[in-house]
Amino acid sequence: MPQTRNPVQRIDGVDVHIQGRGAQAIVMLHGWPDTHRLWDETVAHLQSSYRCIRFTWPGFDDQTPRRAYSRDELVALLKRIIEQTCPGEQIILMAHDWGCLFGYQFAMRHPELVSRIIGVDIGDAGSPAHRQVMTWKPLAMVFSYQAWLALAWVMDRSVDRWFGSALGDRMTRNMAAKMRCPSDPQYIHAGMCYPYFIQWTGAHGGYRRGLALKPQCPMLFIFGSRKPFQFHSPAFVDALNATPGSRALKFDTGHWVMTARPAEFNRALSDWLGTSVH
Repeated sequence: MPQTRNPVQRIDGVDVHIQGRGAQAIVMLHGWPDTHRLWDETVAHLQSSYRCIRFTWPGFDDQTPRRAYSRDELVALLKRIIEQTCPGEQIILMAHDWGCLFGYQFAMRHPELVSRIIGVDIGDAGSPAHRQVMTWKPLAMVFSYQAWLALAWVMDRSVDRWFGSALGDRMTRNMAAKMRCPSDPQYIHAGMCYPYFIQWTGAHGGYRRGLALKPQCPMLFIFGSRKPFQFHSPAFVDALNATPGSRALKFDTGHWVMTARPAEFNRALSDWLGTSVH
């Protein structure tokens, strides 16, 4: 059973953390306002049976340049990380929040490299089926918090750069607190907000012309029900549950299922992966 020799590899300026042993690797992708630390409890659970690979997206880590990274850049980075840490292998892809947007694009572009997908709380967001169920109220809520974070990015790039006020950082941490994000505030900063700026301005290639999420391998979708709106359509859940090998599971949590109900979340992973993990 392969075991990790070097727990941290530096790839394209990004620290890639590799823990555990096993014939298969699970690549874990975080979103806003998180870092690779989001998966700490998940890695502790899975590392006896899987090689757990995770990293912090560039720009989300204060050690990397604060600049916007396009979707194509991040998908290409993910491909290089997988090819260098798992040469000749198919990986299990697990993603949350913005990690889903970038991870799903990778899976659609490179299906030969992915054996299974685990999506957490972001499904077919933005699809025609999802847009049909989004009424004006949730749309207004989405715009309000995303526009705030896009503005935090602008403040970080303009006002803060010239006056050193850290206003963008304060705006970002304030929104994270309102949303009850579990991440440690010391790791939260405005540099993480570039996806929202790209989303609403179309800068750096935008996000609108991506490939639609149509899993070509088994997929587990876990989502929290205790939210004012969902990032998936009912049709997406129905389609997964009707597909052999795939499944959608609802948890009584908010957006961060893995930290709100870690034991139940980890049990669901083990059950679906079909492996006894201790």
